Formats: sequence, C-alpha cells, structure tokens
Amino acid sequence: MSSASQPESRPQPLTATQIARLQAAVDGFSPSDLVWASGYLAGLADQHRSAPTAAASAHPPAQRLSILVGSQTGNGKRLGERVLKAAQQRGLAARLVSLADFNPRQLRQETALLLIVSTHGDGDPPDDALALHRYLTSAQAARLSQLTYSVLALGDSSYPHFCKTGRDFDERLQALGARAAVPRVECDVDLAAANDAWIESAVSAFAALLPEAAAPARLALVETTAPAPREHVRASATLLANQRITGRQSSKEVRHVEFALDTADFDYLPGDSVSLRPHNPTSVVTEILTLMQWPAATPVKLGERTLTIEAALREGLEITQLARPVVQAIVELAPRSELRDWLAAATPEAVANWLASRQLVDVLRESDARFPPETLVSLARPLATRAYSIASSRLASPDEVHLTVAIVNDDHEGRARPGAASNYLAALAPGAVVELQLDRNSAFRLPANDDVPLIMVGPGTGIAPFRAFIEERAARGAAGKHWLFFGERTQREDFLYQIEWQRHLREGSLTRLDLAFSRDGAQKVYVQDRLREQGAEVYAWLEAGAAFYVCGDARRMAKDVHRALLELIMRHGGRDEDGAEEYLFELRQQGRYQRDVY
Repeated sequence: MSSASQPESRPQPLTATQIARLQAAVDGFSPSDLVWASGYLAGLADQHRSAPTAAASAHPPAQRLSILVGSQTGNGKRLGERVLKAAQQRGLAARLVSLADFNPRQLRQETALLLIVSTHGDGDPPDDALALHRYLTSAQAARLSQLTYSVLALGDSSYPHFCKTGRDFDERLQALGARAAVPRVECDVDLAAANDAWIESAVSAFAALLPEAAAPARLALVETTAPAPREHVRASATLLANQRITGRQSSKEVRHVEFALDTADFDYLPGDSVSLRPHNPTSVVTEILTLMQWPAATPVKLGERTLTIEAALREGLEITQLARPVVQAIVELAPRSELRDWLAAATPEAVANWLASRQLVDVLRESDARFPPETLVSLARPLATRAYSIASSRLASPDEVHLTVAIVNDDHEGRARPGAASNYLAALAPGAVVELQLDRNSAFRLPANDDVPLIMVGPGTGIAPFRAFIEERAARGAAGKHWLFFGERTQREDFLYQIEWQRHLREGSLTRLDLAFSRDGAQKVYVQDRLREQGAEVYAWLEAGAAFYVCGDARRMAKDVHRALLELIMRHGGRDEDGAEEYLFELRQQGRYQRDVY
C-alpha cells in the first residue's frame, strides 16, 4: 500500500513524562491562556497535517470555525476569546489561533474562518499577520471556493489608512472565491462595533454552516492550582519622581516619571506598556463650555451615571483627540456646509493631517455647530486611556515602573491645545496616586538568548523601551552586544538619559552609541542617515544574528528607517530590492525585526 493511501494514524496517549512536561510548560496559565494554548497546539498539528504531500491534499476540509487573530496589542486576542466562547456556547467546534502560528497554505483545508486583524502603523499589517498578507496578495495564493469567512478589522480612524489590513484581507479572500458569511465590520479604537450583537450575528451565520461539536474544544490535560496570571493587570501606583530631562532652552519638554507599585503582581517585561486614564485639560473644558454657552452645572447622562457637563468633559469624553466619525456627525448638525463638503472631497492623508492639528473645540468653532450638551455626550467617544512604553526593568528597579513622557503643548490659531495625558502627568506631585494598567506586548520582546546582539533605533521618547532593554540585559549579565541609535534636535538640550548611556558605555553594557542631532549642524541629520553611514557594520551585525528594534513615530521615522535598512541590505548584501524585502521579511518571521511604532 502506498503512503498516500494509508489511513491517518490514530493519536496515541501521552506518556507520564510527556504529561509532566506539558504541566510544567503551562503551569500558571489562566483559563483563557489554556484556550489560547489549545488553539496554538491545534495549529501546530494542522501545520504538520497540511504539509504538501499527497496524503495531506487528500484530507477533507476541516469542519470547524477557525478564529484567527493578528494584532500588535491584546485587543484582538480578547475579542477572539469572546467569539470563541460564544461559538462554544452554541456547540460549535471552534479554535482560536494567533496568525503567528498559522500556516497560510492551510487555508485550503478551512471551510469557516473568522479573521480578526488590526492595521499597524500607517496602513501595514501587524507583524504576526505578515505571512498571511504576503501569501494572499501573491500569485501563489490558492483558490478558496470552499471557504466561508468573516473579517473584523481593527483600526484608528485618525490615521489615513483606517482598517486597511482588514480591507486587504476581505478583498483578496473574495477575489480568491471565498464567500463572506457576514459583511466586514470595521472597529475604531473604542471597539464599539465589536459588540455582543455583532458576535451573535457572526456566530449564528457560521452555526448554520457547521455541525455541532460533541463538546467545546479545550486543553484538558492539565489541572493546576497555581495563581492564574491576569492578561490586564491594574494597580494603584504612587508617584515617586517627576523630573524634566530636557534643557530649559529646549523646544520640547520631556519628563522622566517614576511610580512605586508591587511588581510581584504588576509583572511587566521589557517591551510592555502601561496605560492610564487622564483628566482633560481644564483650559480646554472651559473653552468648550464658553463657546457652546453651556452652564457648567448642567446635568447629563453618561452611561449609567448622571453628572455635570463640566465633569463629563473633564473625565468622561474624548475632547483632545479627534476621530473622523465624530467630526462627520458634528458637521452634519452644523448650519454651514463648507467643512462638510471639504471632508467629503479631501484625501485620507489630508483628513488625517487636519484631524491631528485640531481638537474638538476647533471643530465646534469652525463648523459653527450649536446643540445641547446631551447631543455632544451622544456623539463624542469615551475618554480613552493613554499608553506609554515602560522605560525600566524590574530587575534593575524592583517595585517601580518608569515612563518617558513628552509633554504636548500645541496651539491652533493662537489658542493653546495641551495634550490630555501628558499634561495630566506633568502636573502630578510626588505622593499622587493613579491607577495604571499593564498592556503586555508580546510582539516587542528581548530574545530568549542573552548572547544575541541587539541593534536599537529609538529617536525621541522612542528611547524608553531601550532603556528597559539595556537595564534588563545588564542586570542579567547578558553577553550579547548592544548598539543604540538615538536622535533628537540638539545635543545640549535634548540628549535624553545622557549620563546613563555614558555609564553603560563605560561599564560595557552598551557596546556602541550613534547619535543624530538634527538641529546641531548645517544639514539636518536623522537616525536613518546614521544607519546608512554605518551600513556595512549594521549588515555585518545582522548577518551575525543580531535582532533589530525600532520604536517611535510610525508616519515618518519608521518608514524612513525601513527604507534605510532596505538600502543598506541592497548595497552591502548584493541584493536587489525584492531580495532585500525578502531578507527583512525573514527577519520578521524569525522575530529579529521588531517595531513598536505609533
């Protein structure tokens, strides 16, 4: 009998040794972690079964719902868990898998697919979705006429390419013959569209296609009494220090902020972030009340709470950051049509720049919209948390978390436009208590091997996670070399953490430091220019196994750094542009090219 005609072997029971190893591997997992692990293991098994052999091609498509998640943050994973729970409650066979663990060629073995994917940076797929995006947009993508799917796209409408990755996936799946179970849904940062009604609608559509499972799929081999790690840890933190670290003559104010808390529970790792919910600037709240002629004590209903419109503007509504849907809703109520007409005709890039330069009060002023305060409460988004990269290591600073905060103080037509969170933090005095939330970032992590060299590019406050990286590796006695590229405006006023970097150089925990101060010379020089200048050595480090990290601005810096990388790989690696792109793609797949950009 040929191997192609042999039946698939029956799974064998695990040995006691294998069970013990599995128990050790997942010790301390929460129930949601175990569900995630079950999907991960199922994905590994499917990858082996879907190898390009005659036997694999003969297997019938899977009769289950596969929920695939691609996201740089935990939002996608949490939404996937909600969908998985709803599917299992309906008795469906379902699994939850990270796109990082999914073989794109396995799509031919799927019949029901729910894809949850964010758009990263300025229209790019998140790192874990790169392989699937590349496959679907390639000439090698297979016909998928057997597949029914749905796409939940996550994004931020203040960016010009809102939900672009989700749209790309939806369009390509349709082009390859797949059928949408429910139309694509696009979620802004508040995720309001991903509500229970949508989940019920999507699961019901798939339930009509799939047989019921005998029991919900789960990882049932392990029972543990260890404390379950929480996905989002919250803690009260006491302010220890709030120090300006740019010079008095600097055009920027950047502060180093330190909090005390119990890091036994707040178990962050280098690369993670913390978020907090600020209060909006009093000056902007007062300007809105005056412009709209609303008495500060006017009561309004905000969710289940009744409070004054002043309190709602201060601590409940988003007034310093704009989203296009909110602006469009306001201009529809305005007597003047100029702004409404412009928004309809403008390019996404022009609208994104317009939104970035204004706050809610400017929209109210420019549109001449006037309405009662209850209308604004119904239109505005809830005040969102603000995230900051952690700039410390628990090994180096036990029971502390440090942040590097750029204070936003813009103006529009001569009127002050302070940022909400940065000014909230800047005003705090030592002893103040705030609630912090830990946002884990598994896509921005140090290598497990301390011998791996690191190249880190962090201009401005993008330096924050690399301060944590160096502190962590120094505390661990890591043997790997460390090369940091830092850029700012002037060396005298803006060299963040200068004394610390000099100490790390003396002690050997920092191997090399390349600096780019754009206002100190006749020509502006940026970190990407330093990368090009040192291209031969950067390429040699990459060839020697170095991991490359970038943190900071997504709209310009990250793109410029990516382009500089491509150019130095082409020049010093003897590749054409396609070959250089392939080189960087492989680095990403290996976890050796990681970006935390915003």
